[in-house]
Amino acid sequence: MLLAQLGINEILNDGATTAQSIAEGWDRQWVDLLQNNTDNNLYGALTNLGVFFAVGTLLIFMMQWLKDTINDDYSRPISGLIWPFIVVLFLTNTGSGTVLSNLTLGVRNFVNSINEQVVESADVDRTYQQAINMSIAEDVVGSLLRPCQSLNGEQQRQCFVKATEKIDILWEEYRNLYGDRPWITRLENQVNQVTLGTGVLSEEAFNSLIGSTAQITIKNFLISLQSAFQNLIEATMLLIAALGPLAVGGSLLPVAGKPIFAWLTGFFSLGIAKISFNIIAILTAAVIVNGPAQNPNTNPDLMWFIIFLGILAPILSLITAGAGGFAVFSAISNTASWVKSASS
Repeated sequence: MLLAQLGINEILNDGATTAQSIAEGWDRQWVDLLQNNTDNNLYGALTNLGVFFAVGTLLIFMMQWLKDTINDDYSRPISGLIWPFIVVLFLTNTGSGTVLSNLTLGVRNFVNSINEQVVESADVDRTYQQAINMSIAEDVVGSLLRPCQSLNGEQQRQCFVKATEKIDILWEEYRNLYGDRPWITRLENQVNQVTLGTGVLSEEAFNSLIGSTAQITIKNFLISLQSAFQNLIEATMLLIAALGPLAVGGSLLPVAGKPIFAWLTGFFSLGIAKISFNIIAILTAAVIVNGPAQNPNTNPDLMWFIIFLGILAPILSLITAGAGGFAVFSAISNTASWVKSASS
């Protein structure tokens, strides 16, 4: 009951939020868009538009096909006949989705399963959650002790007693989650030195423990940024999935770089960005949890970690995804050129 009053449960859960829980929150949106009532929903409308594009590009395709046939170039017409069948197969809407929508949902689930495996294998000790909650613990402690700073005498003592009762619940919850970690003991000892006067805590360490409202606001903003980035990845993947029928409809154009290849590249690039972000976040958190956090006498600077998560890690993961996407697109294009030359 007291935990609920303090909102500590929410704080712990917020600190433990990962891309996995964010992806699960988007699951219903994916199913609603790609499989439920696709006769009347947004995906159905885009599928109809894709069919319209396909009809238009089919005319161009047939003109090129007839031209190649007249010129006795039979290798291209025979191999090219597969594209109209693919377009028809992918864009046939049964009301519960198309072949394309089901494949898209399957690819998205596959990317998420790989992402979950990466998180589970790389974050066995929940280092990411520990690093986030280590910063959150300092903010919670500071918010509870800060009102006592301006008091004196018995009033300050009573304020410390009440604050300690609430903070002790936080330590208990952290130990239930992660065991008796050195960083928990360090924070607990520092709080006891302030509230019980059991030791001498330097003014710098005291101010660091108490923190400031501005610092907490910045931390919360940066933590929200990394959550916003992960939600942006999911929203962008869903947008690209919705545009799939247009990419398929335009794939009958007689050009080497088929729109469906660019569409697939964009989809997989976002999957690479999602996985890259989690790897970066987990490895960076491990540097803190397995390094300075193991020393009970060290106060690690966690602001750089929060800045890294909120700003630098998203940028780095997008750069990695862009490079990976370019490599995938080049491989697909080279494969298509090789098949074309081999058939001729």
